[in-house]
Amino acid sequence: MSDPAHASGNAALNNPDTAPSKAAGLPEPAPISDVELVSRSQHGDTQAFEELVSRYRGKVYGLVYGMARNESDAQDLCQETFIRAWQSLARFRGQSSFYTWLYRIATNLTIDLVRRRQRAPFVDVATRLGSDSDEVRRPEAVTTNLPSDDAQRSDIRVAIDHAMEKLTPEHRAVVLLKDFEGLEYKEIAKIVGCSAGTVMSRLFYARRHLQRLLKGLL
Repeated sequence: MSDPAHASGNAALNNPDTAPSKAAGLPEPAPISDVELVSRSQHGDTQAFEELVSRYRGKVYGLVYGMARNESDAQDLCQETFIRAWQSLARFRGQSSFYTWLYRIATNLTIDLVRRRQRAPFVDVATRLGSDSDEVRRPEAVTTNLPSDDAQRSDIRVAIDHAMEKLTPEHRAVVLLKDFEGLEYKEIAKIVGCSAGTVMSRLFYARRHLQRLLKGLL
């Protein structure tokens, strides 16, 4: 005579609709750490590096855009940052976190670009090609009316952008890393390659300068 409990158990195992799920109640697997992804990348695992790119692409873009103030330059700088990181990854020894090391690459590339751009003489494209040239099309002014609140926020954003442009790239970097990324002084010092005291001094000067430029708006 068969055992009902045994028969019931066999039926449950054979029926996927009634068999208990092995995954039920199990916690989600923890995300792979940067340390592990870096190690895999150093051994040629391109998928591991793609995961690092996915994690930090947005942050790197935000940083370089904030310093370069130009969307096209920011896209190029972001791409170049990860190319340099991949090429230099074998030399990364983990003495700092991966994102600190990555931010340093991005910051140095951007500071170099901004310095080159500041040294280059500006020549208006229309002047160079001729004011009547068909190759030049000046953008038409945007006449869309904005609600008052949106307009005020837009004015403030434009004012902040203009004020940031008046800072040196080194001062922009510390403002972005501290006030937007929320990094500690020691981390910022590693990224920009100076002492924590110098970071604090640059940040004090930059904030005071921005406050003076934005007086009456904020």
